[in-house]
Amino acid sequence: MPGTQPESHNDTSAPLSAESSKPHTPVHAVLPLWTLVVPFLGMGAYLAHLSYLGLAGVIGAAVIMMGCVLAAVHHAEVVAHRVGEPFGTLVLAIAVTIIEVSLIVSLMLSGSGDTATLARDTVFAAIMIIMNGIVGICLLVGGVRHHEQRFVLKGVSSALCVLAAMASLSLVLPNFTSSVPGPFFSPSQLIFVAVVSLILYGAFVLVQTVRHRDYFLPSGEGDLKPDVHAEPPTLKETLIAFGVLIVALAGVVLLAKSLSPHIEKAVVGAGLPLAVVGVLIAALVLAPESLSAIKAARRNRLQTSLNLALGSALATIGLTIPAVAVLSVVMGWPLSLGLDTKSMVLLLLSFVVSIFSLGTGRTTVLQGVTHLVIFATYLFVTVVP
Repeated sequence: MPGTQPESHNDTSAPLSAESSKPHTPVHAVLPLWTLVVPFLGMGAYLAHLSYLGLAGVIGAAVIMMGCVLAAVHHAEVVAHRVGEPFGTLVLAIAVTIIEVSLIVSLMLSGSGDTATLARDTVFAAIMIIMNGIVGICLLVGGVRHHEQRFVLKGVSSALCVLAAMASLSLVLPNFTSSVPGPFFSPSQLIFVAVVSLILYGAFVLVQTVRHRDYFLPSGEGDLKPDVHAEPPTLKETLIAFGVLIVALAGVVLLAKSLSPHIEKAVVGAGLPLAVVGVLIAALVLAPESLSAIKAARRNRLQTSLNLALGSALATIGLTIPAVAVLSVVMGWPLSLGLDTKSMVLLLLSFVVSIFSLGTGRTTVLQGVTHLVIFATYLFVTVVP
């Protein structure tokens, strides 16, 4: 995902002309049939107003929308693999940001209640899911299977450094500014934080993909063997993937718009806090990367798992917050970014534990269990505040 180098499609240092001298993976492997069909099903479901055909229609539209998300991420990875770094990382980041922002904006437009906190809840949920849920599962699965796993400390420390700065400036600082009362930024402060977030994310992408790429490669594998990764897709495959990517993103945006009233109604009807909606959005957007990270941990490639997880968290703040901030200023929407005291404690605890658990370059099941306990606590106090 954003800020990472997907294991399944990458050696981005390979020249674009490599296809002329090496055999290619079959087209059906690069572009599976389901990734080509589902995006068009999404457009059809929206045009047919599937979400308005009762409970079965809502469930069907939701399943198709999840399929569109998975297809969009897959095609973004194909395009990213072709264009190489650092542009490939930006393709992935922009695609996922469009998905996340479209879900947030759709719910803000159609929802009732305190939707001003939806962006904050979604970003905070993404951080907690990644830092404690995904990382915890990866450390636990890897520890159970391989007892002890290693990773390059320099890369992970760099990611945690930037993530801590982004999270504090975006989600904690609003509680302590005085230009506007409450957990809000003034318009000028909001734009400033948006710009700072973009600068931090851009600097991280530059370091990860260009200046210090070796910090983020598996230990002892500074030069990956050519056969570790699939060959770059052909120009034809890339153009097809780009076209279907656009359709998939359009399907996600349109289906999100039609499903948003039903999602909020279901959450409120179940007596759950509105913050649960943010958790659902974050979980949906992070689903593809979560699966990839867990699979990498099982194959004893913890460095790849951490790249995927922490890179996703960085992109969530570094791109989603600026996008929502601009929309808030332009449209005049209230945007509450400051976390409550309970959430700030969980955020601080997550960073402190991460510093210790990921501070030696080696992990066992103990660190995984610790992160998962924090994640379970976050979920529990979200449902039972």
